[in-house]
Amino acid sequence: MKVLNFGSLNLDLVYQMEHFIRAGETFAASRLDKFPGGKGLNQSIALARAGAEVYHGGNVGPDGEVLVETLGNAGVDTRLIRRVEEVTGHAVIQVDSRGDNSIILYGGANMRVTSGQIDQVLEEFAPGDYLILQNEINRVGEIIEKAFEKGMLIVLNPSPMNEEIRKLPLEKVSFFLLNEIEGEELTGKREPGEILEELLIRYPHARIVLTLGEKGSVYADAEKRIYQDIYKVEAVDTTAAGDTFTGYFISTLIRTGSCQKALDMAARASAIAVSRKGAAPSIPTLDEVCGAGI
Repeated sequence: MKVLNFGSLNLDLVYQMEHFIRAGETFAASRLDKFPGGKGLNQSIALARAGAEVYHGGNVGPDGEVLVETLGNAGVDTRLIRRVEEVTGHAVIQVDSRGDNSIILYGGANMRVTSGQIDQVLEEFAPGDYLILQNEINRVGEIIEKAFEKGMLIVLNPSPMNEEIRKLPLEKVSFFLLNEIEGEELTGKREPGEILEELLIRYPHARIVLTLGEKGSVYADAEKRIYQDIYKVEAVDTTAAGDTFTGYFISTLIRTGSCQKALDMAARASAIAVSRKGAAPSIPTLDEVCGAGI
């Protein structure tokens, strides 16, 4: 079973700050680091490190070859990445003294996906293969429509959440992986139980994973709910926590068929990720997750 991640490829500029910048404020960063990033790239690396056969579809500009190399070194098949005459997408990330982050995105090459490119990429996949999507590229709705016609299983991480998400053919999504804020914005509900109930009313055939920060995570479908606690560690940088969770959940689910095992592995992996700096560099390997004393 193959996994296609049609997603973003970014260069991350990470500034270490005492606190997030406020309107009108000028404040010196204590450190600047440059990392490969983008939710698409991060999730592809997490999928690959968790053992999935993953292919990445997307775009980079002339300055983005380091991202292609990063994916390849992680075990991701990069043959479906297209080079375009546009600056590579990038992110400006503030990380405060508590390890929380604030992110500004510029889409760049990520927003140059074409209909012909979508057709060419999807030709490589068959019914039952997985498609992973986020909201950092253009034509997400078209990708969903065409993948659904092929019989692929569609996994959507609706991040960053905006009005474009509401315009997507969400009834064709097989899995929603989202956090509490995204769940509230999508449903208008605040309590986790109400968010899950509303999503299942709207999309009764979907399977949902809702992450709850320090309260853990929960899986829900029409028949059951499964809760998972976090593994407590000292947080250094939460930038790739959600992407690590997504990659490990899907990869473990494919490998084992168990939602409970998938939640547990995702919790372990994301705990390791937040204890390290950076996005892609913080994502652990399967051996590290299995051998971790947490």
